[in-house]
Amino acid sequence: MKLIFTIILAGLLTALPTRAKAQAVLLQEFIYESGPYPSVHASTIVETSSHELVAAWFGGTRERSVDVGIWVARKQKDGWTPGIEVAIGVQPDGTRHPTWNPVLFQPRDGPLMLFYKVGPSPEEWWGMLRTSSDGGRTWSEARRLPDGILGPIKNKPVQLADGTILSPTSTESLSEPSRWQVHFERSSDGGKTWTATGPLNDGTTIAAIQPSILFREKRGGDRLLAVGRTRHGRVFSTSSDDAGRTWSALSLIDDLPNPNAGIDAVTLADGRQLLVYNPTTRGRSPLAVALSRDGRAWKKVLTLEGQPGEYSYPAVIQTSDGRVHITYTWKRERVKHVVVDPAKLAG
Repeated sequence: MKLIFTIILAGLLTALPTRAKAQAVLLQEFIYESGPYPSVHASTIVETSSHELVAAWFGGTRERSVDVGIWVARKQKDGWTPGIEVAIGVQPDGTRHPTWNPVLFQPRDGPLMLFYKVGPSPEEWWGMLRTSSDGGRTWSEARRLPDGILGPIKNKPVQLADGTILSPTSTESLSEPSRWQVHFERSSDGGKTWTATGPLNDGTTIAAIQPSILFREKRGGDRLLAVGRTRHGRVFSTSSDDAGRTWSALSLIDDLPNPNAGIDAVTLADGRQLLVYNPTTRGRSPLAVALSRDGRAWKKVLTLEGQPGEYSYPAVIQTSDGRVHITYTWKRERVKHVVVDPAKLAG
């Protein structure tokens, strides 16, 4: 009898986390079912100042094709609007380059910002910016960012307590092997002018790109943490005690495997750190969510995708109602949107 009770109890305890995780997911949907392009990647999502959701991604024949453009959709009561192409890589001389890695960002004051890249490859691209004063319905003319300023490479900027916009960025060199180096860019005038730190790493000892910025104490504080993608089988970490002006040397996080694929992270209103990533060293499935109290020790708490295929390049935000919104590439065919209640994630 005691043995039977033990077996039943063990089964119940095993089932409890699964039920809790299922309850945490409030919505799963595709932003669109079909589009005028066969391949998409690198989505981004933002809550506007009017509390509406806007998403963007790049779409075209395939990554690196010159027909790849930046597409934007808005969330309405009856679903997402059809995607509208808002940026292409046509140059004044008529040549065309692919576009890359849109990043949406809503500062506390000022228009919605859409950063993206144009160029033949990540080693040679440059940063571009368009803005919207009506929540993504219409957009300004595109302007090129200053030389040496790329804008956020994949993941969203953060805004500090004094209004400074801090942008996580990185470079990939043309050398063989390519040097992957992380740096940060800051603007104290709403994105009109920018300054950049030097690279944090030599690009080979720890080859790293695409950081995400977290707050170590509370949203808006000066003590920061950044995490991101590497070639070394794990996510990297670096910290700052002076609002991102200087940073510690990069280190690797044992709890977070990385298959050389993009991640994203956000500091929740309750102080926990939430990260979306591929918890493997090979391939881009599964896709999961991890939580941390201190940014050092992490625990996987939710699997978003576990079947064969590519589920990658997540973007994550927490909206003003407390919900977490995640978008990601679904098999390079569509953009998936998942809504999570973080209060139901144990960890």
